[in-house]
Amino acid sequence: MSKRSIVPFGPQHPVLPEPIHLDLVLEDEKVVEAIPSIGFVHRGLEKLVEKKEFTEYVYVAERICGICSFMHGMGYCQAVENILDIKVPDRAEYLRTLWAELSRIHSHLMWLGLLADAFGFESLFMHCWRLREQILDIFETTTGGRVIFSVCKIGGVRKDIDKDTLKGIVTILDKMQKELKELTDVFIEDYSVQHRLVGVGVLTKQEAHDVGAVGPMMRASGIAQDMRMLGYAAYKYLDFEPVVENDGDCYARTLVRIREIYQSMNLIRQCVEKMPEGEIEEKFKGMPQGERYERLEQPRGEVIYYVKANGTKFLDRVRVRTPTFTNVPALLKVLQGCELADVPMMVLTIDPCISCTER
Repeated sequence: MSKRSIVPFGPQHPVLPEPIHLDLVLEDEKVVEAIPSIGFVHRGLEKLVEKKEFTEYVYVAERICGICSFMHGMGYCQAVENILDIKVPDRAEYLRTLWAELSRIHSHLMWLGLLADAFGFESLFMHCWRLREQILDIFETTTGGRVIFSVCKIGGVRKDIDKDTLKGIVTILDKMQKELKELTDVFIEDYSVQHRLVGVGVLTKQEAHDVGAVGPMMRASGIAQDMRMLGYAAYKYLDFEPVVENDGDCYARTLVRIREIYQSMNLIRQCVEKMPEGEIEEKFKGMPQGERYERLEQPRGEVIYYVKANGTKFLDRVRVRTPTFTNVPALLKVLQGCELADVPMMVLTIDPCISCTER
């Protein structure tokens, strides 16, 4: 009979970008069970809604997470705008969509780099992050920031992008796509990479449904669900379909994220081509009264914002359900029965953001 032992994994670990902690129950080198512990970076951001005016809280919402900061601000703004019945100008919706897709590209490139580092390809890691720098440069040019942008506001956006800059963004993406093809071919075709990813951490379609997986974790298991298809912001004017793979392993999840980078580039090109003229914000008066759920597709998956307003400048409640929190049960499912050496890739496969999860 194999002897069982418990090995702590994280929150400080060379391969972990986030302070997640797992107690791994092992039989020899095989993981029998994983017990998660969260709470290392709890900041109480949702409580601040009682002290910050609802127009100011967008800055707090953006600081839930640095990687998807724009989308956190966007989701909060959409919820409040629906309570106030504000019609956001079309140009502002297109600009929001453009920045959201740039966020998706830089998040997925960061994740690809971390995955490469996890299985020992350090040069591949650096090349992924080198390309990501070009996206951050676009953010710096258009918003003034590289991590926190503060361009989303209730009623629209704070900054516009002129035609020449929009064309320049497309030019950068066209040049970048050629380099990206060379880079992603390594992930797709290299034997060593396939050896570490193919058949590892399989989550079946039924299991993904049962544990409520979201985002690339879910779509890699054959479920074609993407919150962008709801048609919020400018997505209702754009042509795209959810990126789906069917094998449900680490390799499939890698393919989904790679294909989504190219999809995001295409969506940005559509935004630039269809960008309407007009105002970038809608002025409003009054205080919000009521409650609203808003669903968005972040790089890691579906995020839900709940906002409850009482007719004053201070909201009653803001609650965020983040994709990493939703994907933790899926992570625990794929960890059961895996080898100890594969645990780092299993954890990275959900693209964990503990900062989002604990807020």
